[in-house]
Amino acid sequence: MSTAGLRGRMPVTAVAIVVVVLVALGLAALALLGNRSLPERTGPPVEELAVERVTLSPGIIELTLRNTGPDPVQVAQIAVNDAYAGFTGAEQPLGRLGKEIVRIDYPWAEGQPYTLAMLTSTGAVIEHEIPAAVESPKAGKNLLGLMALLGTYVGVIPVVLGMIFLPVLRRVRLRVIRGLMALTVGLLAFLAIDAAIEGLELAAVSGGAFGGPLLVILGAGLAFLALTAVDRYLKSRESRHPLAEPDGGRLALMIAIGIGLHNLGEGLAIGSAYAVGELALGAALVVGFALHNTTEGLAIVAPLASRSPSLVRLLGLGLLAGGPAIAGAAIGASVNDAALASALFGVGVGAIAQVIVQLAPSLRSATGKLLDPTVAGGVAAGLLVMYATGLLVAA
Repeated sequence: MSTAGLRGRMPVTAVAIVVVVLVALGLAALALLGNRSLPERTGPPVEELAVERVTLSPGIIELTLRNTGPDPVQVAQIAVNDAYAGFTGAEQPLGRLGKEIVRIDYPWAEGQPYTLAMLTSTGAVIEHEIPAAVESPKAGKNLLGLMALLGTYVGVIPVVLGMIFLPVLRRVRLRVIRGLMALTVGLLAFLAIDAAIEGLELAAVSGGAFGGPLLVILGAGLAFLALTAVDRYLKSRESRHPLAEPDGGRLALMIAIGIGLHNLGEGLAIGSAYAVGELALGAALVVGFALHNTTEGLAIVAPLASRSPSLVRLLGLGLLAGGPAIAGAAIGASVNDAALASALFGVGVGAIAQVIVQLAPSLRSATGKLLDPTVAGGVAAGLLVMYATGLLVAA
C-alpha cells in the first residue's frame, strides 16, 4: 500500500498517538539503561532546603520546608540562636521538591531576632533568619475582613479616585490627550519594572524549587500571550477594517486588566508581608498607596477622553483594576507562598507590557512620528510621578 493510501486511511490523531507512545517508550528505555550504565556520583550529597513559610504561635516556631536540591535531606537537629531545641516533624528524609512542616518548641519573645540552624544527617548546616518575631495572624473571618479592607484602601478607592479626572480630559486639546496617553505609558512602564523587581526578589526567597526567576518570565510570557488573544478577539468584534483607529473603550479595558493583574501581585505582597509581621499598617502607608495608585485610575480614563462611558462602566473598570488587590491580599495573608507571588508578579509584568504595545499607536502624531517632545515628556513625567509617589509607600 502506498504512503498516500496509508495516510488516507489512518486519522491524524491515531498517527500522533502512535508517535507519542513510541517517543515515551524510547525515553523510558533511555532512562532505564542510562541509569544503570552511568557511574555513581562521587563527593558529598548536595543538600538544599528552602524555608517557604514561618508561622509563630506562643511557644512554637513552625517551619514549612521544601527540598530544592537533588538529594534527599534529613533534618537531624535544630538550633535556635545557637541553642538546640526540640522539634517534631521531618522524621523521614525529605526527597526532591518534597514538603514538610517542622514544629520547634521554643519560648520566643516578640520583636526579637532569631537565627535557626538546621543540622542535617550529613553534618551540613542550613540557616534561616527571623528578623523580628511576631505572632502569625490566624486565618479566619477577621483576617479576611482586614485584608478586604486593606485591598479596598490600596486598590479600589485610589483607582476610582483617579478616574474622576475624566471630565477634565474631555475639555483639553488633542495634543494634551497625546501627552496624557504618553503619561499613561510612563506610569505602566514604571509598574512593569517595579513588578519585575518585586517578582525576582520573591523568586530568590522561594529557593528556586519551581524555577525561581523563570517563574517571573513564564508568568509574564503567558500573560502577554493571553492578553494578546483577548485583544485580537475584541478587535475582531468591533471592526473588520485593518486600518481602523484604536478604540478608546477597548484600550481602557485592556489597561484595566493589566493594572488589575499588577494589583493582584501587589495585594499578594501586602498580604504576605502582613502575615510575617513586616507590614506597618498606618495612615501614612494608606495615603502613600492611595497617591501611588490614583495615577492608575488616570491611566484608565485617558483613552476615554473622547467618549461618554456610563457610570456603571466606569465603576466596572475601576473594580476590574483595583478589585484584584483584595483577592491578592487575602491569598497572600493565608498562603504566603513566595513562588506563587513571584509568578503572579510576572503575570502583571506581561499584562502591562501587552497594554503598552496596544497604546503605542495612539501616541503617533498627525505626521506619523512616535517619539516627539510631547510623547517623550509625557513618558518621562509618568515615570517620575510613579517614582515620587512610590517613595511614600514604605511597607
